[in-house]
Amino acid sequence: MTEYKDIIKPKLTERRYIHSLCVADEAVKLAEKYGCDKEKAYTAGILHDIIKDTPKEEMLKMFDDFGIILTGVEKQAPKLWHAILGSEYIKRVLKINDDEIISAVRYHTTAKAGMTLLEKVIYLADFTSADRDYNGVDDMRQFVMQDLNLAMQEALKFSVIDLAEQGKAIHPDTLNAYNEVFMNK
Repeated sequence: MTEYKDIIKPKLTERRYIHSLCVADEAVKLAEKYGCDKEKAYTAGILHDIIKDTPKEEMLKMFDDFGIILTGVEKQAPKLWHAILGSEYIKRVLKINDDEIISAVRYHTTAKAGMTLLEKVIYLADFTSADRDYNGVDDMRQFVMQDLNLAMQEALKFSVIDLAEQGKAIHPDTLNAYNEVFMNK
């Protein structure tokens, strides 16, 4: 797995690199707790932000190069771009052909309905990694160690409220994930 550290390090700021290491560690911890493949969890965790520090102009070119057409919500939310591009980058450039890892990277920002265990692990590992310090992170860490589905409910509720309070659009995938976890509780 050292190869992935070497790949991401020059592409990320020091802060984002440390965050990626923390997410990978948290992903392995959650994978152990909930019975997920630890190697896949580490790989998705270490690579989840591989495109995050890429300049906006370069990202726009990558969308063209990869033939990706953004939805209206996605065009207005550049914070989501790195997940969309990251999943394509690891598939096309790094030649990772594991659909579960690719999808975990793709949905680590928005979530979606029908998430796999690995997708949930990466979503929550990003939310609760050791470097996170937002208001409420300690509660979120308790939820994630208590029950994965409860943690998904709390994380999605947090995201929806946060975006609404900021007056930002909420991606349909996030709303679908939110509705699913609250209809099935």
